[in-house]
Amino acid sequence: MKAKLGMSPIAWWNDDLVELSEDVSLEECLRQSRSAGFTGMEFGRRFPKDPTVMLPILKAADVTLCGGWFSGTLVDEDLASNKARMQPMIDLFKAVNAPCIVYGEVARSIQGVRSRPLNTKPVLTADEMKAYGKRVSEIADWATAQGMPLSYHHHMGAVVETEAELDVFMAHSTIPLLLDAGHLQFAGGDPMRALDKHHSRITHVHTKDVRMDVINGLDRSKQSFLDAVALGAFTVPGDGSIDFELFVKKLAGFGYEGWFVVEAEQDPKKNSPLKMAQVGHKELMRVMMAAGYTVEMVGFPKA
Repeated sequence: MKAKLGMSPIAWWNDDLVELSEDVSLEECLRQSRSAGFTGMEFGRRFPKDPTVMLPILKAADVTLCGGWFSGTLVDEDLASNKARMQPMIDLFKAVNAPCIVYGEVARSIQGVRSRPLNTKPVLTADEMKAYGKRVSEIADWATAQGMPLSYHHHMGAVVETEAELDVFMAHSTIPLLLDAGHLQFAGGDPMRALDKHHSRITHVHTKDVRMDVINGLDRSKQSFLDAVALGAFTVPGDGSIDFELFVKKLAGFGYEGWFVVEAEQDPKKNSPLKMAQVGHKELMRVMMAAGYTVEMVGFPKA
C-alpha cells in the first residue's frame, strides 16, 4: 500500500480571510512544507498560472503539484460557462502533471461570506439535487476525457455539507469523491461511516482536523463559517479531535492509495505554518505506518 503526503498553502495564505495570511513567497511556502516532509502542495493564489514559470519553482523545491480547487457554479450556471472557466486550469494542471482538479461548489454557498451565519446555508430540493448531480457528473466526464480527473469536495456552507446531503449527491452523481474528514466532522457527520458508504468513489483525501471545543461553542444562528475559521475550528492531524489512525486504517482496508493532503486554515500568527506542518507530518507518518502504508518520499519527478 502506497501513499503520498501533501499540504495546502491555505496554512500560509488564506484565500477567504486574507488577514489570516503570512507575507511569505511561494518559494518559502514550498520550502517550509518540504522541510517538514511533505512532497506535494495543492494550488493556491500565489502560484503562477504559466507552467513554464511554475515547473522550475516546483523542481527547485522538490515538490509536485498534488491538486487544486476549482470554484464551480453548476447549481445556478450552465455547463458551458463552467467548462470555459475550467479549461485553462485543465491545461495548466496537465502541463505540470497534477493528479486531479478539486471541484468545489460555490454557487449559493455562504462559506466565503462572514455576515452569513452557519444556519443559513443553502439547501437544495430533491429535484435540484438530482439535476445538480447530473451536471457535475457531466463536467467530470468531460474533464476526464481530456486526461484530467475531477474530485468532488463537500464543504461547510455549501449545497453539499452534511452527511445526508453527501449521500444524496453521491446517489445522483458519478464524479469521484474527495473525502474531507474535518468538513464532515464539522457538519455533524461521521467520517468513518462515510468511508464505509463511499470508499469505492474516493480518489483524494483531505486530512483536515478539527477542534471540537471550538465547534461546539459556536452559535450557528449568529456566527459564520469564516468566524469559525478565525476562532481556530481547524487544525492539523495530531492537534485536534479526529482519530486519524482509525480513519487511515479504514482507508487502507478499502485499498485506497494516493494523496493524503493536510488542509488546515489557521491564523499563522497564532499557529506557525511550519510548526503545524511538522506536527501534521509527524502524526500522519505515525498513522501511515500503523496502517501499513509505505509513504513515497519522492517529490518532483526526476528526469
